[in-house]
Amino acid sequence: MSAAATVAGLLAGLEAPDAPGVLAAGAAQSAGEILDAVREGARWTLMAISAIVLVYSVSINTSYLLLIFLATWDAVHHHRRVSFSTEEDLYSNPLTPPVTVIMPAYNEEAGIAEAVRSMLSMRYPTFEVIVVDDGSKDGTFERLREEHNLVELPRVVPDDIPMRGTVLSTHVPANGSTPLLVIRKTNSGRADALNVGINFARHPLVCMVDADSLLDPSALLLVAKPFADDPMNVVATGGVVRIVNDCDVVGGRVARVRMPRRWLVRIQVMEYLRAFLLGRTGWSRLGGLLIISGAFGLFRRDVLVEVGGLDPDSIGEDAELVTRLHRYLREGGRDYRIVFVSEPVSWTEAPSSAAVLARQRRRWSRGLAELLWKHRTMIANPRYGRIGVLTLPYFVLFELLAPVVNLGGVALVPIALWAGAINMDFALALLVASFGYAVLVGFVALAVEEYAFRRYNSWRDLGVAAVASVAENFGYRQFNAWWGLQGIFAALRRTKQVWGVMTREGFSTPGRPAGGKKG
Repeated sequence: MSAAATVAGLLAGLEAPDAPGVLAAGAAQSAGEILDAVREGARWTLMAISAIVLVYSVSINTSYLLLIFLATWDAVHHHRRVSFSTEEDLYSNPLTPPVTVIMPAYNEEAGIAEAVRSMLSMRYPTFEVIVVDDGSKDGTFERLREEHNLVELPRVVPDDIPMRGTVLSTHVPANGSTPLLVIRKTNSGRADALNVGINFARHPLVCMVDADSLLDPSALLLVAKPFADDPMNVVATGGVVRIVNDCDVVGGRVARVRMPRRWLVRIQVMEYLRAFLLGRTGWSRLGGLLIISGAFGLFRRDVLVEVGGLDPDSIGEDAELVTRLHRYLREGGRDYRIVFVSEPVSWTEAPSSAAVLARQRRRWSRGLAELLWKHRTMIANPRYGRIGVLTLPYFVLFELLAPVVNLGGVALVPIALWAGAINMDFALALLVASFGYAVLVGFVALAVEEYAFRRYNSWRDLGVAAVASVAENFGYRQFNAWWGLQGIFAALRRTKQVWGVMTREGFSTPGRPAGGKKG
């Protein structure tokens, strides 16, 4: 008999007693029976929920194992690929297409000079850099004007892609030889700033980077390699994003890689290793890459124009663009490839305070929720290939709903203890196994990174990274889940989209504190 039926039966079987004493005794007995029935019902309900959570955990861990296997296979073959195609071959290859690098900037005074210096020092045959100042209220433009001796040079504003903001002026270096264009416009958001840059771009490939990012000298060359190898089918590529906090930066380049000083940022280093080296490399191998980071992505300009550029109304415009590319090209019956390349690196500044990190993670979660809702007809739809039947369902179950499952499980623990639905030995064993698996994933990410790329040469840094992989399980993941849940609620309520202030400290230069003026 079900718990609900038991309670109903108890209630139906109650009879009014003849005396007050009997009434009190009967009421107490009935109340006790009702409480026992409720507890029994809760126990069975919680056992059913536990079974669902167990299946969920096994499924997500199995998917992680698959992605780890694919990423490890890619890393093992990394050196073999490099030996067949050196940077010099890529540089001299006549099929390597010209690139326009677009950098939207809003209140990026702290690091804009180093970021642009990094872009201009890249090793690439033909490229230009476009900085779109999206109505900054600080000294972003003044820093660039001083650094490059900018002069105003009016240009006709192209309109291949609709724009919301108004272009105020265009500026170029006075020497006439530096391939830099700075556009000043009214504030209308990052997506619209990128669309303005795409309109002004003169080259067939467009590289989107953030203003708090630095590229390795050969990064653009390596991320463009798939376009040279398969110019007819490749429409977009993405590269690895790593955290630059507390690394030594000289002349716009990362001269020495260091682990950050703050534990909050150290934990994010491990997150980025898993997300890029394991997650996106694995999805690329499966042909189901959904996300190319806004910090480093390369696209065919003509295809961007065809799909109308980035969506200014989307708070997760980068992932939404890639999803829309998949949809547009699938519906058009075109052969195409969207590729993740594990060699090239973009260095970005990660949030160093909990408040800024919370805003970032709420935005990511909301962006994912809105993306999945906007393209819901693609989910589990064979028409869209692996993206429809594999990637999007995965993101619904294991990315969007993960905060709900994680926090829901935590909230049910007190109820389960009250109902006696927890086998403490089994629960402890499951907790240890889950914790151990999470740590194992972090260690594998670190091992793969060291085997293939060797960015962290200090044993101390490797030890700190290993400790950070363990530490993130104690509070960090739970807060991440809470911020993710807040992002989902914001998407459901359709509240006004606000990016918020993302405080930048700037890049660290030896002998000079981060955030200080740079040459």
